[in-house]
This record gives sequence, C-alpha cells and structure tokens, in this order.
Amino acid sequence: MRALTDLPAPAKLNVFLRVVGRRSDGYHLLQSLFVLLDWHDTLHLEVRNDGQIRRHDLGLALPDDDLCLRAARLLQAHSRESMGVDISVNKVLPSGAGLGGGSSDAATVLMGLNRLWNLNWSRGQLAELGLKLGADVPFFLGGGSAIVEGIGERLTPVDVRSRGYLVVKPPVGVSTQTIFRDPHLTRDSRAAIVEGFLADPSIMDAMLDGRTTGEGFRACNDLQAVAIGHAPEIGEVVDWLSARWGNGQMTGSGSAVFARETVANAPLMATASGQRLLQAKPDQWEARWCRSLVQHPLVQRLG
Repeated sequence: MRALTDLPAPAKLNVFLRVVGRRSDGYHLLQSLFVLLDWHDTLHLEVRNDGQIRRHDLGLALPDDDLCLRAARLLQAHSRESMGVDISVNKVLPSGAGLGGGSSDAATVLMGLNRLWNLNWSRGQLAELGLKLGADVPFFLGGGSAIVEGIGERLTPVDVRSRGYLVVKPPVGVSTQTIFRDPHLTRDSRAAIVEGFLADPSIMDAMLDGRTTGEGFRACNDLQAVAIGHAPEIGEVVDWLSARWGNGQMTGSGSAVFARETVANAPLMATASGQRLLQAKPDQWEARWCRSLVQHPLVQRLG
C-alpha cells in the first residue's frame, strides 16, 4: 500500500470539563466528557522511500512545525522506520477553538502511518506515544466518546447516542497557558464518579442535556469564566446561544462555544427556521451545525 486518501480528523467537544487538582510538576488534573463531531479536517498520506517527512497545505495554512509533522517524526523515530511520508492536509477546523483540531490531525497521522508503514502497533501503543504530543491526542486514538481524566492519559469509553450541536466560534482567542496560569481558575472541583455514569444512563443523559444530576453534578466548564475574563466576546457568544437555543457552553479552553440539542430546542435546530435565526449572528462569528459521532470514522477503516 502506497497511499491512504480522504482520512478524516474529526473535532471534539467537551460536554463538561472540570479541574480537579494539580500535580507537583504544575500540570493540572482534569476530568471531562469528550464526544467526536462530524466536522473534520481531511488528510492524505503517501509513502516516500527517501525517509523524508513533508507536509502540503490544501486548505488553511498550518504552522511550519505542526502536530502532523511532529507526530510522523515521533512515530518514525520510535518505530525506527526508514520510510517517509507526504502529508497533505485540507484544514477546515478553526485553530484556537478548543475543538482539538491539531490533536485530531496528529492522531489521524499516527493511525494512517501505522497502516502504511505496516507497524501493527495497538491503539494503546499509539496513545502512549500520542500523549507526548498533547493531552487530547490519546482521546482521538481511543475510537469514540470517553470520560478523560488525569492529564489526558486515562480514558473510560462511554456509549453516547448521536445528537445535534450548534458550534459558534468568535474571532478572539485565549491561550491555554494564559487560562491555566490565571490565579482565579478553580482548581479543586468535585470530580464525578465515573462508575455512576456507567451504571445509570439517566446521569449521562443529564450531562448531555446540561441538566443537574440527582447528585448535584452539572455539566459545566471550569475554564469558561476565566476565558471570558480575558476575552469577553466568548461570553457574548454564550449569552447569544443561551437566549436563542436555551444553553451555551465553551468547549475546551475556547474560544468555540456550543449549544446542545435538547427536547425543547430540537424542533428548531438545523431547520429552516433555525438557519434564519443563525443568520442574525455577527458576521465575524463562524458557526456550524454538527452531530456527534458514535465512533471515530477510522475505526472501521483502519482498525
């Protein structure tokens, strides 16, 4: 096999995100529910015999040393592979959004090269390597929705049905480093009991709907208030979505914000009436109707 084409690298949403502690080395300990979206970048990989690794931008321009290149180099070094690769990227996911686009691209590169280079690494091996690239990379290698804990290394797969989301990104952004250094960031949130999610589907439904569970746990993002303090336009998007669709929450470290599909707003979302409402948003805000994915598209294709 010489090439793999049209490989999707899907975005993700943090249904909730809590900062539950901090390690002695300064890394924050998180707990979050991640879901995949049907909004994705597209990658094409073609083997090179000269060992070189090169990237070609087909859409939005990427940084000179992006996560795609770093992922390929890392896998090449750890596998002692002599072959190289041409990586062509059609980048459509916005950067600085909290959608995990760069991490997803890296995970797709790792999965694709694992097949092209005939390495036969397990997804667990790839995830261990992916953690060296970024905390979100192991999730994209996991195959589906998951509760993610620690610094991204602990994944508990969960079954989550597909549902709709309206994702809106303002042009502003806040660096993740700035948010985690902010003295006002909550660092001691109560963690959810993972076993409860797995044992009681009503708890998962409440999380997905943004409702408070019987245990008093509510889906929220601990980074949101701090991010709004640095970039008030994020708060404007939250308020805009909440007024029209009943809810709004930032994903990751922002700046993208999403509204959930609920029983109350489902008849409106992604309909002609919903599209007309969406046209009332400020022109500089990027918006997209999405659905969550039950499984990563490459699980069946690449194993």
